[in-house]
Amino acid sequence: MIHTPPGSKPEPGPEYLQSTRFLDSDSDAVRRFAQQAAGAETSDTGRAVKLFYAVRDGIRYDPFALRLEPGIYVASHVLAAKSAYCIPKAILLAAAARALGVPCAIGLSDVVNHLTTEKLKARMGGTTYFMHHGYAVLYLEGRWVKAAPAFNIELCTRFGVVPTEFDGRSDAIFQPYDARQRRHMEYVKDHGVWSDFPYEKVDADFRAFYPVELLVGDDSGEKFEDGVRVG
Repeated sequence: MIHTPPGSKPEPGPEYLQSTRFLDSDSDAVRRFAQQAAGAETSDTGRAVKLFYAVRDGIRYDPFALRLEPGIYVASHVLAAKSAYCIPKAILLAAAARALGVPCAIGLSDVVNHLTTEKLKARMGGTTYFMHHGYAVLYLEGRWVKAAPAFNIELCTRFGVVPTEFDGRSDAIFQPYDARQRRHMEYVKDHGVWSDFPYEKVDADFRAFYPVELLVGDDSGEKFEDGVRVG
């Protein structure tokens, strides 16, 4: 696995196109999803844009789905689950891009969410600091661009969050303010990008930082969007 540190760009190569443990781009499910999402689009940029929206809006955002079980971070599993938090959604986008021949990596950054829900904040031990927010990093038109497909459009509409839009040419990351100009997302630490999802690193870092209650998931059946604000 190749890690490119913050401030540097990966050197495009076969490592960013191959199917891996987590980015199982050669699975029938991921290939089918990618082909259906891309439709008749022929350009890499156009197909990447279609994939972004298919993942953003086709997989419901749910931070309560966070668990430290390797299987939930496999792209084909994310497809079957239909809901996930930011990292698995980024993994699905990256795997789907690779299935269509678009080089892609996984990026991780820490963020502060100034509008998180009280329930999620409590489960996180009272913090609004989100370690290892995940996004895809795609190689398009000779450069790497970030794409964070986390918040689905229904969630954004309901809670007044400015949706993340992607044109394939500019970074598509979380907005610093919501629709009412309240401070929303703040990126505070960049960890770089990887050619595959660094599960062991995330597992160790999460266990050291978050309460155990957050890491075992929420089986209450309550949907995240039933809360007060987006987290």
